[in-house]
Amino acid sequence: MTNNDILRNIRYILDYDDSKMSEIFSLADYDVSRSEICDWLKKEDNPDFKELDDIDLAIFLNGLINEKRGKKEGAQPVPETKLNNNIILRKLKIAFMLDDNDILDILELAGKQISKHEISAFFRKPGQRQYRHCNDQIIRNFIQGLQKKSKLQKL
Repeated sequence: MTNNDILRNIRYILDYDDSKMSEIFSLADYDVSRSEICDWLKKEDNPDFKELDDIDLAIFLNGLINEKRGKKEGAQPVPETKLNNNIILRKLKIAFMLDDNDILDILELAGKQISKHEISAFFRKPGQRQYRHCNDQIIRNFIQGLQKKSKLQKL
């Protein structure tokens, strides 16, 4: 999944409009224009499409954490300049206040079953022996599961 896909899907799941998206960025002490957000949300075949950098997605996810969990006192965390799926999954886990069982349930909603040990391996440090790289399919299934979960909760 591209950073733009992740941003688009999170916006859809949370039903945020452009002003709310801008507010999320500002919660991470970053100002972004409405036109930038619109360009990031466009499909790749649109001539106005702009690719969302890792640092911009990290800023958005930090802002989402602040939105969902409350902004901490003091300096904001420094956004990562290079993201991978493990970091994205960790930030979504924090933002939505999920534990490992919640993640397993969300993945199951998308038809993906993995063990609790595999989930914990995604959150280990890269140098550890048990560390496991989170592939695109896991992120895709996780986001699909979040969409299904949000639809179920709206009923």
